[in-house]
Amino acid sequence: MSQSGAPLRRDVAEHITGRIVDGRLPAAVRINEVHLAAELGVSRTPLREALVELADRGLLVAEPNRGFRVPPLDLDEARKLYPLVGELEALALRWTAPQDLLGLLDRLEQQAEQMEAVLEGGGDLSVLDDNWHGLLLSACANAHLMRLIVQTKPLLKRYDVLYFGGPERARRSLDEHRRILAAIRAQDLNEAARQLTQNWANGAAYLGCDPR
Repeated sequence: MSQSGAPLRRDVAEHITGRIVDGRLPAAVRINEVHLAAELGVSRTPLREALVELADRGLLVAEPNRGFRVPPLDLDEARKLYPLVGELEALALRWTAPQDLLGLLDRLEQQAEQMEAVLEGGGDLSVLDDNWHGLLLSACANAHLMRLIVQTKPLLKRYDVLYFGGPERARRSLDEHRRILAAIRAQDLNEAARQLTQNWANGAAYLGCDPR
C-alpha cells in the first residue's frame, strides 16, 4: 500500500473490514496496532485513521487507553440489520429510474444464471450474491443512500459468514431474486421493492443455526 492520504486510509479500512468479516480479527480481542501496521506495510497514522473510521461505522469498538477491538457477535443485532438493509436497498431501488432498471435486466438475469450453475455445482454464492445486489442498485442516483448501504452491509456480513449458507437458503434466495427481476420486467417497482425487502428479511429466519 504505497498511496498516501485519504485513498490509503480507505484501502486500509477496506482491508481491515475484510479481516473483521471473515474472522481473521476475532471478536473481543484487542487489535495490536503495531503488528497490524507492520502486516499491512503502513505507518501508524493511516492505520489509526482507518480504525477510527471503522469504529464510527460500528465495525470496531474504541476503548479509552486500550485501543480497538472487534465487538462480539449479537444475534439480536443481526435480526435488526437484515430488515434494515432490505429497507435501505428497497429505497435505493425506488430511487432508480425505471428505464435504467430495465437496462440492467439482461445482466442481472445472466448473473442469476451463473448463480444457478454455481449452486448446482455445490459452490458458494456469497460473493455472487453481493455482486448481484450491487448491480441491481448500481444505477441509483442517490449517493448518500448508497454510501449508507455500503457502510451498513459489512456489519451484517459478519453473521453471514458464520451462521448462514447451504443449498436450501441459496435456492430460496435465488428464487427471490428471480421474483424481483420479474417485477422489474413487469415495470411494477413497488412489487420489486417489496420482494427485495422480503429477500433480506428472510435472512433473519436462518439466524440461530450453529455456526459453520
